[in-house]
Amino acid sequence: MQVSRRGVVDPFIVMDVMEAARAAEAAGRHIIHMEVGQPGTGAPAPAAQALAQAMQTGPLGYTVALGLPELRAGIAALYRRWYGVDLNPERVVVTAGSSAAFLLAFTALFEAGNRVALGEPGYPSYRQILRALSLTPVGIPSSAANRLQPVPADLDGVEMQGLIVASPGNPSGTMLDRAALSALIGHCAARGISFVSDEIYHGLHYGDRAVSALEITDDCYVINSFSKYFSMTGWRIGWMVVPEDHVRVVERLAQNMFICPPHASQIAALAALDCIDALEANRAVYAENRRLMLEGLPKAGFTRFAPPDGAFYVYADVSDLTDDSLRFASEILEGAGVAVTPGLDFDPARGAQTLRFSYARATADIVEGLARLQRFMATRAKA
Repeated sequence: MQVSRRGVVDPFIVMDVMEAARAAEAAGRHIIHMEVGQPGTGAPAPAAQALAQAMQTGPLGYTVALGLPELRAGIAALYRRWYGVDLNPERVVVTAGSSAAFLLAFTALFEAGNRVALGEPGYPSYRQILRALSLTPVGIPSSAANRLQPVPADLDGVEMQGLIVASPGNPSGTMLDRAALSALIGHCAARGISFVSDEIYHGLHYGDRAVSALEITDDCYVINSFSKYFSMTGWRIGWMVVPEDHVRVVERLAQNMFICPPHASQIAALAALDCIDALEANRAVYAENRRLMLEGLPKAGFTRFAPPDGAFYVYADVSDLTDDSLRFASEILEGAGVAVTPGLDFDPARGAQTLRFSYARATADIVEGLARLQRFMATRAKA
């Protein structure tokens, strides 16, 4: 049986690293996980309690395609609390994780063959989802001088029908301030380019908060998730905000593609919105982990990186140490028992000389992982 050209996409290398780490653990080794972008904490306790109570009251069947009305209203209230934005809940679309939101957004906005730009380094699944939908991803190399975020000058002369921007970024953790985000939105608006803002790491900041595109314009798609700040990765629940005249378009797509988001996850997500103290305690852990990383990575020899503003990653230039980040990551896993992610996932052109370190796990793991990296790199330097 044939395989379509659309179906032939690149692997997600971090998942291969996770499998190698799992195999090492199955063989009896203790591995420190700095490869995966997953909170070390679980869903807030009241979220699980709300679901347990709901399961006692009756079956959890289909919901409407756009999600539970009370959850959509709760998300709209979050925009008032976080950004001071008065958002109509009818513009909120609850999705099966942010991945489903990207599928819906790209299908609603673009025709087959359209060119959609994304900053590099950037989240690799953008590229693969676009290809699977017969769209053309266009990598925009960002510079260290701009803290690995695109700027309008990078877009000049590039043919595109859409632009995806992430702030805080994955893998860099760097953010766009209001002026920088406004400049990109203005550039796209002047040229009829659809703007998609990936905001799934909002809430995880260590100085000034992240700016939402909705503070600047309503003529955009905004995508977010309960996976990161709310620590609900495996629940597969996210959302998107779309212009009012796009709601029905997205609703019809969602009806046919997904029927509805998972009912159980929606109940848990609604309860999680109110768990502010627990979620802020998690952020405090990441802040401490970040401090340890900024101090500890240079001691191990990883000195070239932009300090992250948000998320829970450090993206390091290791060109002084290797020109094969995949092999280097394997050496670190074997020699140090620390799993890290080669940059090839995030930047096909320059990723052979970069590594991503995640500090999403418990602080004790970060302390141990840094000690292991320092010992391994010292031995490697002597060799």
